[in-house]
Amino acid sequence: MAHLRPRRRLALAVPVVLSLTASLGFLPSAASAVPAVEPGTAAQAADAPNLAYVVNTRLDHRTINSVKKAINAAGGTIVVTYEKIGVIVVHSANPDFGPVIRKVHGVQSAGATRTAPLSLASTTDEGAVQYLSKDQAAKTAKASAAAGNSEPLEADQWDLPAIGADKAAKINPGSKSVTVAVIDVGVDDTHPDIAPNFSPSQSANCVGGKADTTYGAWRPVDSGHYHGTHVAGEIAAARNGIGVAGVAPGVKVSGITVAEPDSTQLFYPESVVCAFVFAADHGVEITNNSYYVDPWLYNCMDDPDQRAIVDAVNRAQLYAQSKGTLNVAAAGNSNDDLDSHALVDTSSPDDSTATTRTVDPHECFDVPTQLPGVVTVSSVGVKKAKSYFSSYGKGVIDVAAPGGDALQIPDTPSKNGRILSTLPNNSYGYLQGTSMATPHVAAVAALLKSTHRYASPAQLQGLLKAEADNPGCPTEPYDTNGDGVVDATCVGGKRVNGFYGFGIVNALRAVK
Repeated sequence: MAHLRPRRRLALAVPVVLSLTASLGFLPSAASAVPAVEPGTAAQAADAPNLAYVVNTRLDHRTINSVKKAINAAGGTIVVTYEKIGVIVVHSANPDFGPVIRKVHGVQSAGATRTAPLSLASTTDEGAVQYLSKDQAAKTAKASAAAGNSEPLEADQWDLPAIGADKAAKINPGSKSVTVAVIDVGVDDTHPDIAPNFSPSQSANCVGGKADTTYGAWRPVDSGHYHGTHVAGEIAAARNGIGVAGVAPGVKVSGITVAEPDSTQLFYPESVVCAFVFAADHGVEITNNSYYVDPWLYNCMDDPDQRAIVDAVNRAQLYAQSKGTLNVAAAGNSNDDLDSHALVDTSSPDDSTATTRTVDPHECFDVPTQLPGVVTVSSVGVKKAKSYFSSYGKGVIDVAAPGGDALQIPDTPSKNGRILSTLPNNSYGYLQGTSMATPHVAAVAALLKSTHRYASPAQLQGLLKAEADNPGCPTEPYDTNGDGVVDATCVGGKRVNGFYGFGIVNALRAVK
């Protein structure tokens, strides 16, 4: 399973943010980013692979129109133009398209978004899904009834009381006027635990870079694309006497599909650009991003293709922030110290043949987690210890949340330390990963937004941190498997540290 690493915080790591924006040389417009679809007229080389590109330009109409003509002349077919952020998605079979278009006046960066030809797993869950059996469901339902829980499977949801979400729901389950968009592999809105809170008008399929709002286009193509449905249930599964409960069971949830429909489930940059812009233009308050943008785990600014990816996605996510959207992202499952100056990447590019390279995460950026203003989330288990798989790093992690840990065993009917939530086809199952921690934070942010309706994205992030509980660095060496080898080192104090950032989010405080 591919891994994810986070960005540095905007407030606490200003030099990184400044270096990123300075190296890109732009800030996006706050105007509406309504895309203009282009037919494309350029002929393609018959024997060359057809690749996707992002071309990032200055924002004036004259420059954009001039660049469009140059794209056609260079053998490119324009898929969609996001004029107000200056991002043009292009397909081209011209092997020299990138170098040629980068020389055009007004082009600030341009590059291929993939290394393999276009064709009809970069989520951050750790291991395969474990489906809830009928026998276990019956056992859990009996325990839930005895405990007085409103949902039949709630007795196995140790993560809800861990952050006070069960008590918060009795005070304020969240406002129907707040929507969390799940940017993912698709959401099964027909699931009875998701249907009551699903928002079709804020959902779409963005695969390829252009939003398809056909009814149902956001749904997963098959049961193997289960990740987004699990995430959506963690956020807003209704308290309706069926199955499980979400952390914010009164808010709306939408689905924006960005994963390729095949078995790779890759999240390409042009799809993610589309998702951020669509969410912003459709009034989404919070986006959940439990993935990294393929094909590069780290996008190094000295590579023109990778630089263009950072540029394009950053323009889109900053545009979303300017429209009032808070973006929350997973830290990754590689158990890496993300404040180090040398990390080994063996997975990139993940759409063709990966090579081993050593990167400096201060100069090579994970997208979208390392982008400015994005909330980066680490994972904890039932004992509030950092999950064995969760990446960490002082000055990198913003907050932590329950994401599960099979090695931390809860006192629940199933004794399963993973996170129980919804799956396609009216099913339920367990997953663990920073993918599961992130929706807990997105949901708490939704509760905060329900209470503080006019809070800006930066203010919401500040509230998340201020109301979090920080266990502090462990006093004993972090040895998850007991083999005598220290698996990670926590740096920092009780207020801020590398394992928890500002602490584990608190749903109860969010509604008080």
